[in-house]
Amino acid sequence: MRYAVFGAGSMGSLFAGRLAASGADVVLVGRGDHLDAVERDGLRVVGPDDEETRVPLATARDPGAVEAPTALVLCVKAYDTERALRDAAPLLGISTDVLTFQNGLGNAETVAGFVPEERVVVGTTSHGAYVPEPGAVRHAGVGETVLGRFFAANGARVESYADDLTAAGVETTVTDAPERAVWAKVLVNAGINPATALADVPNGALVDPDATARESAGDGSGSGGAGERVLDTAVREGVRVAAAEGVEFDPAVAVERTREVAERTASNASSMRQDLQRGRATEIEALNGEIARRGDAYGVETPVNRTLADLVRLATQGSGSDGRGRS
Repeated sequence: MRYAVFGAGSMGSLFAGRLAASGADVVLVGRGDHLDAVERDGLRVVGPDDEETRVPLATARDPGAVEAPTALVLCVKAYDTERALRDAAPLLGISTDVLTFQNGLGNAETVAGFVPEERVVVGTTSHGAYVPEPGAVRHAGVGETVLGRFFAANGARVESYADDLTAAGVETTVTDAPERAVWAKVLVNAGINPATALADVPNGALVDPDATARESAGDGSGSGGAGERVLDTAVREGVRVAAAEGVEFDPAVAVERTREVAERTASNASSMRQDLQRGRATEIEALNGEIARRGDAYGVETPVNRTLADLVRLATQGSGSDGRGRS
């Protein structure tokens, strides 16, 4: 198996670094100071246990200079999917699969505009990473990773992708229901990301029991009760839209799962909060925005998701970003 990881950000660096360290044939395709440092010194991978590994890693700036891989691993923000696939066109060989672990709804359909549907492999991951400095990636958290063909049946090649990722330290299982896995993560992200971004609070503030108690007591000092209400309603609206598409979730279970993620990542700043803080584009259109759009198509009302999306759009405009990561 040959892998080309397109996008030298945090998750792209993590996947490429872990695969390279395990002996897989992989090249990281990107640009910028980070790639310069990786070319010069290798990629420094810092694990969740603070163990550091220096990994020699092949890199490329020109997709045309790379042999077509078995799998193109797409690691860009959802709003950049189409642009990235146009840029990556030289990597799309006659049998190359496109493997995406991106957030949000609609990525599989976008990928299918560039390769045959049977070559679209979609996954979700709860692993977290960030780039603390050029040439380094911090593996900040571990979790479940699943993948599967979105429009076709799985086969030996998909099993091999899962085996390779597992051997690289990213334990991965194959699912016959990748659409459900995507929706499950979308519900969590829709319930946590925009609220924490707009309120500029860590994830745990949405479910802080002390804050809830203070608000219930009427002293006005807590925000937890408000956060829980936003989380609960946003997720339940998303569950109704998913059901309209034939993907069923128990609303109470979906809400509780989102609460658990907020509690487990209580001190974390959501990616959308970080994007707003830094004046960057967000993935709101692929999350709450897409829930609202699909709700309209199915006649399902989504007032909270629509309002969250509109408020994030307004905040993004105020930051000077044009909505595509440029200002």
